[in-house]
Amino acid sequence: MKTDIEIANEVKLLHIEKIAKKLGIKKLELYGNYKAKVKLEYGKKSGKLILVTAMNPTQSGNGKTTVAIGLAEAIEALGKKVCLSLREPSLGPVFGMKGGATGGGYSQIAPMEDINLHFTGDMHAITTANNLLCSIIDNHIFQGNELDIDKVVFNRCLDINDRALREISCCKGKNNGEERKDGFIITAASEVMSILCLSESLEELKERLGNILVAFDKKGNPIFAKDLKANEAMAIVLKDALKPNLVQTLGHTPAFVHGGPFANIAHGCSSIIATKMAMSYSDFVVTEAGFGADLGAEKFFDVKCRKAKLNPSAVVLIATIKALKLHGGADKNLLDVENLPAVEEGMKNLFKHLENLKNIFGVPVCVTLNTYSSDTKREKTLLIEKLKELGVACIENQVWQKGGKGAAELAKEVVRLSNNENELKFAYDLSDKTKAKIEKVCKKIYGAKLIVFEEKAKEKLAQIKKLKLDNLPIVIAKTQYSLSDNPKLLNRPKDFSICIKDIEFRLGAGFLVVVAGNILLMPGLSKNPNALNMSIDKDFCIKGLF
Repeated sequence: MKTDIEIANEVKLLHIEKIAKKLGIKKLELYGNYKAKVKLEYGKKSGKLILVTAMNPTQSGNGKTTVAIGLAEAIEALGKKVCLSLREPSLGPVFGMKGGATGGGYSQIAPMEDINLHFTGDMHAITTANNLLCSIIDNHIFQGNELDIDKVVFNRCLDINDRALREISCCKGKNNGEERKDGFIITAASEVMSILCLSESLEELKERLGNILVAFDKKGNPIFAKDLKANEAMAIVLKDALKPNLVQTLGHTPAFVHGGPFANIAHGCSSIIATKMAMSYSDFVVTEAGFGADLGAEKFFDVKCRKAKLNPSAVVLIATIKALKLHGGADKNLLDVENLPAVEEGMKNLFKHLENLKNIFGVPVCVTLNTYSSDTKREKTLLIEKLKELGVACIENQVWQKGGKGAAELAKEVVRLSNNENELKFAYDLSDKTKAKIEKVCKKIYGAKLIVFEEKAKEKLAQIKKLKLDNLPIVIAKTQYSLSDNPKLLNRPKDFSICIKDIEFRLGAGFLVVVAGNILLMPGLSKNPNALNMSIDKDFCIKGLF
């Protein structure tokens, strides 16, 4: 079997100016021949927005990016003007366990090595802006602490999985300031990342950066980045990162790749600017939201679409036979073996996501089966027939093997669905109290019976009330592998409880991060991370990255 990079090398990419011309984009800032930044100007179209999401994944994922890429190429083959809007990969997963995020097989965005590594420098700019604010905070304290800072609540970040940095002591040693506890989070979970993705102009970016809550003084009053006069300098660092990146698929379909928050510990969507810009130049925009629909899709609707006033025309829900078997109780080492009872049992997880999308959010939805060579005809037929009984189309795709040609039937169904009138609904109202928002998401979306608030979370709820922050949306940080906060509780669990450990303020981003279960904002490396299996030769060819 060919590797992703061998497949990518078979394709001759078009110069990025030709890709831009397909959309009618004229003003580019070139980063070589195959990638460019696009100036913040919009076209005149109002394209339909298609979301690709999935059931709860296996450790290898369910292939949302791969399906989104193949689907976009297939819709373009129907004679439509199409553009993708995807997230940028983080170096954490690239060198960790999950790997890159540019699709796979014949359904990839390119140049894949550049996109998966440093790309146009956006991740580094976000990291730098974040840590610039941290240095300004500590310098302010060192230089006399005019604002009477008592408790710092803003963390440093790094775009690498590094558990050793979760808890650190800083300002330690003579002439370095007063020692205090600190810690790093991964860049994809940082507030600056979320701010970049939710801002629609340079002015909004500066305002949101200024609204970052960085500390409390000795009287308990909040202190913001604008009080330290840090937001202008941060915006200067981010001025180019704010512009969307344009690349292409192996089939030469245009793709905006911009912003990269994780969905298990952040809001999980590409930037509003990229999505709206793509819609302004296209008939259809295909996007994806991270991990399962309980995480990425919920935040896509309740946070991104609500803020940007977007109304998706259709949703594609991905299922895989392997994920169905895993949720159905099959041994994770035997997912290649036919197991009809496990497939049927695991459908309960898929059906819960389907119910959420149709009944809670009110979006037109179809299911696509992302196929593997180990899937048997009987397994695939079982799923298709069960969904047919529910009145839901289930269309097999082969985008990894065939690119856009492998999603031809799926594209027709998506275009058909997108012609239906619909109005997006939300899982909660902004007028709900924060506790009620948490309970609604946990009960309605996850299916929890009981929500337990630990003491720290209770203190934060009281603080939220005092600071009058109950009008903010929420982003729940929890495991991606389960509907619950326990990664081992698979399928569609019942009568389970969710433990809310903490609530973190993201006032610049404009939401509250609710930490559920044992979730960490700085991942660690696995015992055998991808970084240990890579090499580069004298011709600068990378092996083992994909």
